[in-house]
Amino acid sequence: MVIVFVLIAAAVLAVLVLGHWYVWRRLVRDTTRGPGPARRAGTAVFVAGPLLMVGALVAERSGAPFWLQRTLAWPGFLWMALALYLLVAVVAGEVVRPLAARLPARRARTAETPVREPETVPAAPRPAPAEPDVPEEQAGPEPAGRAPREADAPSRRLFVSRVVGGAAAAAAVATVGQGTYGVLRGPRVKRVTVPLARLPRAAHGFRIAVVSDIHLGPVLGRGFAQRVVDTVNATQPDLIAVVGDLVDGSVKDLGPAAAPLARLSARHGAYFVTGNHEYFSGAEQWVAEVRTLGLHPLENARTELPYFDLAGVNDVQGESEGRGPDFAKALGDRDPARACVLLAHQPVQIHESVRHGVDLQLSGHTHGGQLWPGNLIAAAANPTVAGLERYGDTQLYVSRGAGAWGPPTRVDAPSDVTVIELAATRA
Repeated sequence: MVIVFVLIAAAVLAVLVLGHWYVWRRLVRDTTRGPGPARRAGTAVFVAGPLLMVGALVAERSGAPFWLQRTLAWPGFLWMALALYLLVAVVAGEVVRPLAARLPARRARTAETPVREPETVPAAPRPAPAEPDVPEEQAGPEPAGRAPREADAPSRRLFVSRVVGGAAAAAAVATVGQGTYGVLRGPRVKRVTVPLARLPRAAHGFRIAVVSDIHLGPVLGRGFAQRVVDTVNATQPDLIAVVGDLVDGSVKDLGPAAAPLARLSARHGAYFVTGNHEYFSGAEQWVAEVRTLGLHPLENARTELPYFDLAGVNDVQGESEGRGPDFAKALGDRDPARACVLLAHQPVQIHESVRHGVDLQLSGHTHGGQLWPGNLIAAAANPTVAGLERYGDTQLYVSRGAGAWGPPTRVDAPSDVTVIELAATRA
């Protein structure tokens, strides 16, 4: 096991180093004439960026002092997103580089052609007096009208590298900037209607506000939590479901940031299940904390609401602490004639839900991929990345989540709070 871990770590480190070297080569080395202030500054950025990124990751996972986590998080995690899109943009630039190289060719050839003096016929040849040899360094300036030396003008290759590199850097910065603004402004409301065959007519139109993956931590703090609470309360739901990954840090560090959750308001209350990040942050302490904030934890448990059963299971990460999901405990003795809605953080738990006759599973975890093309990786690891899908008689809804892990940035995966409106199908 240790050998496998070392090999994986070495492979990740190699990819990280080679990726940064390649981008540095295209954006710094190829766009500068040689060693100088510009190249030294660019190199310093490409050394400091990955160091800050690794430092931010290590500080968060090792439980470093919170002030250190906050100091490293913003520059380190933003560099993570920027490095990704710099790489994507530079690779895309390789496609247009040969085309761009042709554009200034004629202009470059014209500049390299020396200007010819008009030819005249001498009146009479006469011997010129011999001139003393003058060292080249003492020679005067070249006559007017003569083309500059080729070394004095930027080469065509340098020109193309600067144009393509500048465009790649601008595209990456704009992408990360827009994606970060989208997260910090708070999630948008998404509305989805879900018909349930066993739902009684009296519950038609029952609204569940689903919020997942808030990820309070060294970047997203109390102000962000308040924006999420305001967004949820504005939908005036009948019930609120917080389906995991609420925090990235301890109760000691993030208790004040989570305090606005006490103002969540719904007629049938707010419920909570753990996500995998709770088990990196002290799940037992956080379950106790959210209970003091007025949320109802469902740890492999079920509650009977007036029209349907609401159940929740622990996240699969809890198995590392002997507190994993227990579907039999949560669902084993329920009335099968009643509709059942299950809160489970990870979409992969859908297969157990199908076996236990659940009508609707509400999940998060994927972030919708968060950073394109992360959706391709998320699709390989999860049965559903985002949205509503059916598995047999069970439906699965996966929220993209309200916050973000790592970079406070989303690209092609906007954050959301989803209002699920239940619809009865029987008369």
